[in-house]
Amino acid sequence: MTSPATDLNPARITMYGAEWCGDCRRSKALLDRRGVDYEYVDLMVVADGADRAKAISGRTNIPVVVFPDGTHLTEPTDSELGAKLDAVAEGAAA
Repeated sequence: MTSPATDLNPARITMYGAEWCGDCRRSKALLDRRGVDYEYVDLMVVADGADRAKAISGRTNIPVVVFPDGTHLTEPTDSELGAKLDAVAEGAAA
């Protein structure tokens, strides 16, 4: 389900994170609990992953979660990420 990605699929959610990051583990667990199909870019494995995440968010904070509509969340709370996932699901169902 999740693996380091080099060629990202724009139709899927992409999460940039690292195992040492508590917020990343929490957001990843939420995605997993909801059964979300997503790409996980492990910043400790993917050489330019941190640069890509910073280019998206303009910050060095992680996780950065990128959605198919081009929007992103940086360091989202569970409620923020959950609300965005609900909105994405509603949009996909319409």
